[in-house]
Amino acid sequence: MAMTAREAYIVLNQIGQIGPVRVRALCEALGSPEAVLGASAAELSRVRGIGEKVAESIVSQRSGLSAGREEQAAAKLGARLVTPVDAEYPKPLRNIYDPPLCLYVRGTLEGRDEQALAVVGTRRASHYGLAQTERLSYLAAKAGFTIVSGLARGIDTRAHRAALKAEGRTIAVLGGSMDKLYPPENRELADEICASGALVSEFPLGREPDRTTFPYRNRVVSGLSKGVLVVEADLKSGAMNTAAQALEQGRSVLAVPGRVDLDGARGPHRLIQQGARLVQDLSDILKEFEFLFPPDEQARVVQAQDARRRLTLAPAEAAVVRALWREPELDFDVVIRRANLTPARLMTVAMQLEMKHIIRRLPGRRLALMEEIRQWELPEDES
Repeated sequence: MAMTAREAYIVLNQIGQIGPVRVRALCEALGSPEAVLGASAAELSRVRGIGEKVAESIVSQRSGLSAGREEQAAAKLGARLVTPVDAEYPKPLRNIYDPPLCLYVRGTLEGRDEQALAVVGTRRASHYGLAQTERLSYLAAKAGFTIVSGLARGIDTRAHRAALKAEGRTIAVLGGSMDKLYPPENRELADEICASGALVSEFPLGREPDRTTFPYRNRVVSGLSKGVLVVEADLKSGAMNTAAQALEQGRSVLAVPGRVDLDGARGPHRLIQQGARLVQDLSDILKEFEFLFPPDEQARVVQAQDARRRLTLAPAEAAVVRALWREPELDFDVVIRRANLTPARLMTVAMQLEMKHIIRRLPGRRLALMEEIRQWELPEDES
């Protein structure tokens, strides 16, 4: 039975030493992905950029590979394979220089995901960086953006979680194969993402993540998105690589300014110096994408966000929020004094505010205000 173009792409994606650019050259020279897998080593070697060594490697590998086996193995993980000949293949990726030959997908890819914003940054984020990531990702997801990131520790994890908290969509692009999820502690988060978006990988099953796979991952993060927002990143980092990929792909680059004494501010500040849009709030993001959000629509979105920010709190709850308003986090005993509550009463109020997603409890008997709450109106002191 003749191999289909879809099956050919799945097999070609499993062959080492060739990637999307070489496969495209081979398909253009030989006519189709099926023809590439049926060509002799001599025919392959005559294609520009291939040569004898790579041609022989293709021939030696292809006989042991099967599209059917790979699909069956992926299905056991709850994933399906999507190739450029499939209607589900994301349109934004079709237009980049080196679109993936095959995507392993858990979850759903939807048309509205074309309105996506990538949020990226360092794994070693400061409290400030995590707070800004949570605030901006939450607001962007509420405004209708699908939040795209890489499931890494730090900024990526916080961006995905904020999108989920906003009941929005989020896509995680993996730096390794679907069966080598990294970091392993994000397995539960990955399952949550699949229910409100998708996990995506272009790597064949069994591929461990390493320093060579992440740059490939980064181009997919930017390629899926209208723009890339860098929150915290050193000058030589994966986030800065993602921003560079975005520029090459014709995507927007945005950056959050940081404290000048933090290493993580160097990347965003360099991008801002080079012309990236400085982002302080949702309105800055909306201005960058005026083709999606004309001025009237921007006003409507911001107004809708403002309507959500009017806190309706009981007096004791408002006292706790006011106590936390100017501090990133406070010790439980400090909040007791500032809010003028008994320990037992604060315990009850803190639980109520946590259930409303207004505060969160931290290790060491500390409380913190959720960062997006700072965009709301400060409750007035009625005492």
